[in-house]
Amino acid sequence: MLPLLDAPLAIVDVETTGAHPAWDRVTEIAVVEVEGGEVVSEWSTLVNPGTTIPAAIQALTGISNEMVAGAPAFEDLAAELLERLEGRVLVAHNARFDYGFLRHEFERAGLRFQARTLCTVKLSRRLYPGHARHNLDSLIERHGLRCGARHRALGDAQAVWHFLRVAAEERGAERLEDAARQLAKLPALPAHIERATVDAIPDAPGVYLFYGERDTPLYVGKSVAMRSRVLQHFAADVDSPRELQIARELRRIEWQRTCGELGALLREAELVKRLLPVFNRQLRRANELCAFAFGSKGLQVVDADQINAETVPLLHGIFRSRRAALEALRELANEHKLCLQALGFERPRRGACFRHQIGRCAGVCAGRESVHAHQARAAAALARLKTAAWPWRGPIGVVERDAEREATDVHLVYHWCWLGTANTAAELAGLLESPPRARFDLDHYRILARHLGAGRAKVVELGAQPR
Repeated sequence: MLPLLDAPLAIVDVETTGAHPAWDRVTEIAVVEVEGGEVVSEWSTLVNPGTTIPAAIQALTGISNEMVAGAPAFEDLAAELLERLEGRVLVAHNARFDYGFLRHEFERAGLRFQARTLCTVKLSRRLYPGHARHNLDSLIERHGLRCGARHRALGDAQAVWHFLRVAAEERGAERLEDAARQLAKLPALPAHIERATVDAIPDAPGVYLFYGERDTPLYVGKSVAMRSRVLQHFAADVDSPRELQIARELRRIEWQRTCGELGALLREAELVKRLLPVFNRQLRRANELCAFAFGSKGLQVVDADQINAETVPLLHGIFRSRRAALEALRELANEHKLCLQALGFERPRRGACFRHQIGRCAGVCAGRESVHAHQARAAAALARLKTAAWPWRGPIGVVERDAEREATDVHLVYHWCWLGTANTAAELAGLLESPPRARFDLDHYRILARHLGAGRAKVVELGAQPR
């Protein structure tokens, strides 16, 4: 008898049309039900995916479009499958893959499915740490496992069950039980990430970096509890297509600890722009920034090359793109009945503008309001977008302390530009003596304005401006 877990097991394998559970579909399912260390049922069925199976997948699995044409759709067998799975620990080789597909298919069928999972890839790594490869082909060869039909659902599920029995004989049932219990409580980590890698990440403030093949930056994140946040990416109930693709492509994790949340926010914004990771939602490029400013010719758009520490106090709003700026201006114009033609943002025409004809312009274009009165109203409306002036005489140090490590970070800031972070008095003196040339950064400006405006930051004025 195999004392794997007190709960009954459902050893599952699915074959699919591809690797993305959000849009690919299941073509075959197998469930081997185990109770008391003995197989009580084996069940498998082809599934009509409702879409074409790619030629490469047909060659791999041997499942053709003709074979599934007369098979039931998932929704037709969902109730029976759910009954087989309910109350059991779902065991699979790369459980994240199988569990993700099943959750999506049940959701499409209008059913909710949740289960504890046990990944035998992770179990193999824990029980056989001296081996480099733990895919199913490697396990079959290494342990001499029986597999009736590789890349068919029932054959692969039977091989997984055979692996559990062999592992119990080779490593002992008690050790297998302990390892399985621990893993069943942990997120199923991506295939190329060892548990020790995640365990080494401190549950403290900082940034973490995900890398793929050839060290391609995939994602940069920040948190006040890095390890917990990293594990959230791999939780079994995460079904975001982006998160699933990150997990599939992930090969390496780096992390950088900071003394507090502000340091993590500043570092994340800097790394996203420098590394341009694939999966960050917004690659925040500084050269696309623009703003509004009043000049000799009235209201004008100021491009990125004119936005710097000195001009920021003169600007009205800073936007990530010209399109975003014009959308904001149009909203203000609608709210305050301003004339975009008079402001120079619509082509001039004779007589009243179209917006006046539909009641969205007070009528400066039709002589119903003086130009000066309209400009005054425009200035008042835009005043709420005014960027904050630098309130200190020179640079400041924003202090964050990590009591656990007895460490201190001092973030050197001048005119809303982050010039660097120092951990010692000597490093701070070096930054003040030769500060890096900092280009204005909208994200840093917003982070710092919000953090300093809250009034909770410890600020040290550092006197004269840096050279």
